[in-house]
Amino acid sequence: MLLTDFDYDLPEELIAQTPCEKRDHSRLMVLDRHDGAVQHEYFFDVKKYLRPGDTLVFNNTRVIPARLIGHRDETGGKVEVFLLRRTEGNKWEVLVKPGKKAKIGDVIKFGAELTCRILEHTDFGGRVVEFFYDGIWEEILDRLGQTPLPPYIHEKLADKERYQTVYAKENGSAAAPTAGLHFTKKLMGEIKDMGVNLEFITLHVGLGTFRPVNEENIEDHVMHTEYFHIDKDTAERINAARKLGGRIIAVGTTSIRTLESAASADGILPAKSGETGIFIYPGYKFKIVDGIITNFHLPKSTLIMLISAFAGREFTLRAYNVAVQKRYRFFSFGDAMLCL
Repeated sequence: MLLTDFDYDLPEELIAQTPCEKRDHSRLMVLDRHDGAVQHEYFFDVKKYLRPGDTLVFNNTRVIPARLIGHRDETGGKVEVFLLRRTEGNKWEVLVKPGKKAKIGDVIKFGAELTCRILEHTDFGGRVVEFFYDGIWEEILDRLGQTPLPPYIHEKLADKERYQTVYAKENGSAAAPTAGLHFTKKLMGEIKDMGVNLEFITLHVGLGTFRPVNEENIEDHVMHTEYFHIDKDTAERINAARKLGGRIIAVGTTSIRTLESAASADGILPAKSGETGIFIYPGYKFKIVDGIITNFHLPKSTLIMLISAFAGREFTLRAYNVAVQKRYRFFSFGDAMLCL
């Protein structure tokens, strides 16, 4: 399939620059894959489409203050280091700007308490660095780091917790799993009281989120790998719910990728940890996911390809065009879609 098959026209003013005042008051487009129906709701109405025995699967990763501003030790030139993932010990895979000047052996200082040395290049244009510091890493990073926002967001975020889900727990992401931003603790409690299961898995969002697809034939695109974890008790509960006929509804594309990476061909979910580079596009046969809650994604992105694999490319693009016509808000701080 061609990259242009996943393009659509999006007016720039529909790219949400700030989150909705109340998390669950964003709009919700509901798609029915079977009859092609499209309905328009608010996110708090999601309860109407859930039933006892269903399982919502959330990604409980937490965004770290991944953006560090420092200076090269030799020249004093300004450098931005963007943390992607820890590889081992104090070594991290990072993006460096300006990248051309980031050479192996260079030392970057972030004030008196933190420095790093560039150790090697990565396959995707990044670097591996080793950090040196005295004290507790998390406390130093919290003081010196900045919460990263996607490049299409130009407004400053008044409350940095609005770029975290209310259930964020496991530190490690370079970006938020944004479908979960619509949930409040109150709404989650109401959903649980309905008899819907709430389960939590982890995928730390990394470099793949920031890489555009440059191959005209999308099958030539290579995804970057990201760490995921599903514990034994969670896997057993999801399997039990599915055996009883409950739907497995993934909250966000990261939850989809985690579930589909780990599940066996017959839809059984094991406890599992590891790296996934799964690339889901039309033609993919879903093994375990029965429904999706997601945001509206960038044109020609791997994320719109994933949604197209689930809902069908033509139906997905038709829904996106309806969203543009009805002035939905797009991307990380935008509105949501439920596809069943």
